[in-house]
Amino acid sequence: MYRSLIILIMFTLTFSMQAEELKQTPEKTSEKPREQIQPTVSQLFNVTTVKVKKGSIAPKKTYYGYVVADDALMTDIVAWYSGFVEMLYTNQRYQRVNKGEALAKVYAPEVYKAKQDYLNSLRFGDKHPSPEMIKSARDKLELLGVDPKEIVSIEQTRRVDTMTTIYAPVSGWIVEKHINNGSAFKTMNTLFTIVDLEHVWVEMKLYQDDLENLKELNHFTIKIKGINNTFQAKKSLLYPMINPKESTATLRLTLQNPNDILMPGMYATISAAASQSTQLLIPRTAAIRKNGSWYAFLATEFKGEYEPVKIELKPLDDQYFIVTQGLDEGESIVNNALFMMDSDAQINSLY
Repeated sequence: MYRSLIILIMFTLTFSMQAEELKQTPEKTSEKPREQIQPTVSQLFNVTTVKVKKGSIAPKKTYYGYVVADDALMTDIVAWYSGFVEMLYTNQRYQRVNKGEALAKVYAPEVYKAKQDYLNSLRFGDKHPSPEMIKSARDKLELLGVDPKEIVSIEQTRRVDTMTTIYAPVSGWIVEKHINNGSAFKTMNTLFTIVDLEHVWVEMKLYQDDLENLKELNHFTIKIKGINNTFQAKKSLLYPMINPKESTATLRLTLQNPNDILMPGMYATISAAASQSTQLLIPRTAAIRKNGSWYAFLATEFKGEYEPVKIELKPLDDQYFIVTQGLDEGESIVNNALFMMDSDAQINSLY
């Protein structure tokens, strides 16, 4: 087999080199022959082998995506009554507000009447205890969205304010504003939308081929262009749909956003890695693809003879394959000269 072929090639090359030397050697000469460097047979057909070895790996891959506001941290401030804007304290979009901060002072006839009813129930209750009537009047104010501080003020001062103040229910950024000074609004109109960026989403794009290995990816490092910090994210949700134009799926990652440094719309580079595991590894140069299958040439007990074995592989990176079947740790396989081995295997009908 292989040993016979190699011996035949070595013999042929040796004979050719000796014949060439005889042609160039003069019959008689008094000069010392010039030294010539010729490649040896062992150099021409040097076969290097490598050991199949185990390695601790954490497969990594790079993806891309965008920073998106967390839907759960978006708050709409909706009018529960009709009215008019007397004073707008938050008069521009993308203004930062804190929870409890006054946003606008409005006049609402329905709310003013409800305040009067509550005041009257309190006064009547001073003379004729009527807890149910007082509770009913107070509940109406609460259902209209009147701030608790204003209700307590009526109870303590026995006075009502014609105007009603709208306060921010959460901290965040005003991303939508639909009223101005002097505006009129109706019931169910959205007056403001506040977004809290305490933590955000990154929507990561990945191709359908990557979905098979998605369960193995557990560590996500986010890098944003223009920001020196790196961020650690957690896998949250794989959206149940595929973009038909790009054949991409979307994976939602969640991460903390200290000091609101991340802003919706930012472009993100995501390094996704699996947990570390121990796998059998071989160099990519030690495997050959043949008829839809992978093969390696295994060193036999006879020196210079190698046997093709069918193996199963998974790509790790641009240097190594993971061996899933066909080889054992410590076995020696050919790491080069695969073309020569392949040709010889075909001549000998080994596969």
